Amino acid sequence: MADRAESVESMEQLTVAWRAMVLDRDADADVRDLPGVSVRWADSRFAFWNCVTLTDVDADPGLVEERLGRAADVMRSKERPGFLWLFEDLLTDQARAGLASAVERVGLEHAFSGVGMAGDLLPLPEPSHPELEFVRVSTDEHLRAYADLNSRAYGFPLEDGRDGLLGSTLWRDGVHAYLGVRDGVPVTCAGTVEADGRLFVALVATAPEWERRGYGEAVTRKALYEGARATGLIRATLHATAAGAPLYPRIGFEPNSPVRFYVLKG
Repeated sequence: MADRAESVESMEQLTVAWRAMVLDRDADADVRDLPGVSVRWADSRFAFWNCVTLTDVDADPGLVEERLGRAADVMRSKERPGFLWLFEDLLTDQARAGLASAVERVGLEHAFSGVGMAGDLLPLPEPSHPELEFVRVSTDEHLRAYADLNSRAYGFPLEDGRDGLLGSTLWRDGVHAYLGVRDGVPVTCAGTVEADGRLFVALVATAPEWERRGYGEAVTRKALYEGARATGLIRATLHATAAGAPLYPRIGFEPNSPVRFYVLKG
């Protein structure tokens, strides 16, 4: 189990960073902090912008199930599907032991797993990769390429990813978002954004046919390097999928809380 403060930090970084992300997508997005439940929901076709998470620390099993039920009710009230993010290390041992049955009772099911990570690792050396050119995201063409890389990496329809990013002011001006381009074709991407005194890494993706060449690490280093240079921050945070998690310790990140992602039962 990670240090509890780092697990709390990981959850709070989600609520801070995602508030900016969903309000960028929809100024009327559902952004609420209910007792024990944070809502960050743009009702976007891009499911990552539709998020609820539990925020209690050391809640007993009964309270955890009540919070899960509240979160599921929020999800049912929306037009578009999204995810409940659950930070395991915020739960007591008892609540963790009863989690599977509690989730079942409130009508949720496990979708995939991940892990929170953080580190005091900035500034990094200026990165390079012999096969890539780094391009700052600044146009809708860039945003479309960034969206399509994420859709392909995470198995979303292309139009869903585009609904999440096209036209965004934040991703052109506020996020230090970069494409890694090989022979004129975008093949990988990563972004960083300031979130409560940290540099938060978001939406790292590599085209499936170009994986395992160091592209994801290189473009993540570029986004961190430029974000740190612009902000002066030294601490960075992120949430990785299980598949992507091995990349980040090579940069200097250390894992904290495991994260479970849940969806409504189909």
